[in-house]
Amino acid sequence: MKSVIDIPDLSVEEIDELIKTAGDIALHPEKYAKSCEGKILATLFYEPSTRTRLSFTAAMMELGGNVLGFSEPGSSSAVKGESVADTARVVSCYADIIAMRSPKEGAAFVAAKNATIPVINTGDGGHAHPTQTLGDLFTIYREKGRFNNLTVGFCGDLKYGRTVHSLIEAMSRYPDVRFVLISPDALKLPTFVKYEILARHNVLYTETDSLEEALPSLDILYMTRIQKERFTDPAEYERLKDSYILTVEKLASAKSDLCIMHPLPRVNEISVKVDKDPRACYFKQVENGKYMRMALILKLLASAKENPETEDLLAGRSVLINEMKCTNPRCITATEQELDHVFRVVDAEAGICRCVYCEKKVKADSEMMKRVVRR
Repeated sequence: MKSVIDIPDLSVEEIDELIKTAGDIALHPEKYAKSCEGKILATLFYEPSTRTRLSFTAAMMELGGNVLGFSEPGSSSAVKGESVADTARVVSCYADIIAMRSPKEGAAFVAAKNATIPVINTGDGGHAHPTQTLGDLFTIYREKGRFNNLTVGFCGDLKYGRTVHSLIEAMSRYPDVRFVLISPDALKLPTFVKYEILARHNVLYTETDSLEEALPSLDILYMTRIQKERFTDPAEYERLKDSYILTVEKLASAKSDLCIMHPLPRVNEISVKVDKDPRACYFKQVENGKYMRMALILKLLASAKENPETEDLLAGRSVLINEMKCTNPRCITATEQELDHVFRVVDAEAGICRCVYCEKKVKADSEMMKRVVRR
């Protein structure tokens, strides 16, 4: 039984298969209208959402299935102190598949370890958002017809932007892709994304704080909002919130076939006047995301039927267990009861490890490294 916690959980071949299925659903929705008849999707949303939650609801309903769940933690047993692990076990008794969002990084990972049904991560803090990425990929494919030989610009909050991290991870697996990273210094792409994804795949990238200078070279512009909910210092948010605003005037220097994307919601980073520009693709993204979620639900339910055993999310990894503690306050380990602190080894020689839940970097000493376990 497969769950999808981050985009690397899906191979390039699996993503190609999902795109093929999504394309067929878009063209022939009637063929799939009863595909999930008798099946139940549980939407567990510990954080506000409009597009993602409604997209999953629409996806399951259009497949002929049913939906139950909650849209805020206040209407769940989380307010009573119930753990994510226990919630996953309980909901497994009521549903066939789970779609889960949480502000805690690693929450979906914990749910997948404990559930007896497939789990889809619909966003865990600033960590990952794989189903947004699937919709993004389908949009790029429908607009450009390819994933290779593209220059992709990411603009805005690249530090906390989980959609940015996931799409970079996905696009880095294709040849001749170049990235332009546009952000203020305080919101630059995290080092773990640069060195463990971009460097590992030998992807070329440049960093700049100027949207105007970057625009003429781009095939795709991926705008993001500055996320107020990720800031612990309100003054820092106020200082950065208006860093980038895309206007019709700025687009004068862009390519005629530029694809403008945004994971939504937007605040003011794209002028509403841009909506009428034929290069604006962010509302197409919304529809494309629904089709890819439909394809993913079908795939995971088929996987669970074929093999009901829960997949080991750490299979093949070298890890340290309870040798250190994660210090990231946004990590699920900061709140989840009796949760093992697990770190995957990134660089054995240097003792560099990362928390499997939130990607927090830590350094293990030589004695700790002797106790590394291969899963």
